[in-house]
Amino acid sequence: MRFITPCVPVLRDKPPTGPDWLHEAKFDGWRVQIHRRPDGVKMFSRKGIDLLPRFPSLRDNLGYLRESVVDGELVACTSDGRPDFSAITRDHDNLCIWCFDLLGYRGDDIRAKPLVERREMLRELLITVDDDRLRFSEEFGDPFKLLQVAEKMGLEGVVSKRKTAPYRAWPRADWVKVKTKVWREANADRGEQFRKGRKVDA
Repeated sequence: MRFITPCVPVLRDKPPTGPDWLHEAKFDGWRVQIHRRPDGVKMFSRKGIDLLPRFPSLRDNLGYLRESVVDGELVACTSDGRPDFSAITRDHDNLCIWCFDLLGYRGDDIRAKPLVERREMLRELLITVDDDRLRFSEEFGDPFKLLQVAEKMGLEGVVSKRKTAPYRAWPRADWVKVKTKVWREANADRGEQFRKGRKVDA
């Protein structure tokens, strides 16, 4: 499979509720798409740039995966475990990937499957790999409690996803993102940096 245009959550003031939705923590990192193929592995940015030459220490970890396409977030952590967005620009031991979706498996395109089925396959894949740098993004039932925890931990926020939805490119209402107040205040200048032409994300 070639690079897949990512699904992008729409930004809202509050998360959706009800049994049709699952909720995950939104870590402050870089969106990545891992392609493990029989002949090697690539880790694409959200714009389709292969990032592995920039982060060579991750190559062996990604090589443990079976043939698959994984959607995730590359995150750097401080010594106390909190995400540090500014530290992602360099290769170091505190990098990990929070994996939240599976788009392909053993050569099959599985994007048409419901999200919950894709995530269960992803969970089993990561259990088999058993590598701390490849982490499964757990789901939670109460988005408001999760948002409170995200505030305390300094995370970006919460992403809510419709359980039965297929994987589709571009912004989709099947994915909803809510940012914490703490994160928004702490990162108010990031948009201005982007407008001035500074590279804050790949």
